[in-house]
Amino acid sequence: MSSVQLPEGRYGRSADERADRKLKIVGSVLGVALLALVGFFALHYVGGNKISAEVISFELSDSAVKVHLEVRKDSGVTGYCTVRSQAEDGAEVGRADFRFDQDATRVDKVLTLRTTAPGTTAELLGCHAD
Repeated sequence: MSSVQLPEGRYGRSADERADRKLKIVGSVLGVALLALVGFFALHYVGGNKISAEVISFELSDSAVKVHLEVRKDSGVTGYCTVRSQAEDGAEVGRADFRFDQDATRVDKVLTLRTTAPGTTAELLGCHAD
């Protein structure tokens, strides 16, 4: 037996072609939505934080850690940065918030973080604008 070939284009598109077209449309819509979502989060990440800082260096002692912190912020923005220190076993031995109320866009300060035991680190946990 031989199979019957229908003349091409005579009876409209097949069900497979219609399904392929719908899948392409759904895929395009989902792709655009994903790009918009990634763009939103990227904009929030880049433009959302008005204060950023970095630990330049730190000095350890038995009861304190001196932290050299460099803060970058928008002019007129006030806020604080949270710094912590941990002991050798990973236990937190000190944590403090340090305020930055200056109008300058770059603040370079050496801060003293008191500890309950000798600390081995100085870690910047984050900065927040008021």
